[in-house]
Amino acid sequence: MQKIKNVFDAILKFGHDEDFVPDAGDEFVPTDAPAGSEAKIEVLRRRVEQGLPLWHDEDRCDYTGLTGAIRPRE
Repeated sequence: MQKIKNVFDAILKFGHDEDFVPDAGDEFVPTDAPAGSEAKIEVLRRRVEQGLPLWHDEDRCDYTGLTGAIRPRE
């Protein structure tokens, strides 16, 4: 019997993802990456591939303490 590892495996096997439940195992740790950053997108991609929940309660939820480049208007 094929083990359902992630939502994509569930869709391939059953044709839908209605019954898929992510497994919040030991690998499910929060990230400090800011929303929209390449680092955050990579964390979310890995979570989906590993069958983990997408959002962690302790993920960064704001931009406190971050600085960014300022581009002058033309």
